[in-house]
Amino acid sequence: MLLADERAREQDRRITEAVQLEASKLKNFIRRRVPDERDVEDILQEVFYELVEAYRLLKPIEQVGAWLFTVARNRITDLFRKKKPEFLANHSVTLDEDGEPLEDLLPSSDAGPDAAYARSILVDELAVALEELPEEQRRAFIAHEIEGRSFQELARASGVSANTLVLRKHRAMVYLRERLEDIHREFR
Repeated sequence: MLLADERAREQDRRITEAVQLEASKLKNFIRRRVPDERDVEDILQEVFYELVEAYRLLKPIEQVGAWLFTVARNRITDLFRKKKPEFLANHSVTLDEDGEPLEDLLPSSDAGPDAAYARSILVDELAVALEELPEEQRRAFIAHEIEGRSFQELARASGVSANTLVLRKHRAMVYLRERLEDIHREFR
């Protein structure tokens, strides 16, 4: 019993140390990638929960900092995958030169299993491509195209000029269009 108590105290010490060392860096990492502060807090809690679980299951973690950031990145990806259908259904995202809404470019989810599979692949690729964008471009794209915020509203909130935000979004659009062109063509 004494050995188990010592092991539990050592686990608690390591968990506390990891949280104290990494919490602010980890929260900033998540915040740069996730626009909703509630989601930031949820992801942070999930990451620390997984840390506690790993220690309790006696899974050795050699580089705790790197492990935490990997888990955070995975939870962020999970969040975007989970929210994809919602933002595609409720917002008109355009990626082609003609301004055709992304929803119209995707196979219908009602067109059978092959179309549903193609749609899920394309949406997954979009989520990955969004993560590849520089942070400023990703924020401008998501805020304007997905959240539906105006450039003037974004400029007031961020202190960045509306023209700069338009340029960032344009660069994001060019990258996404090029990045997704081959996979879109494959499923057409």
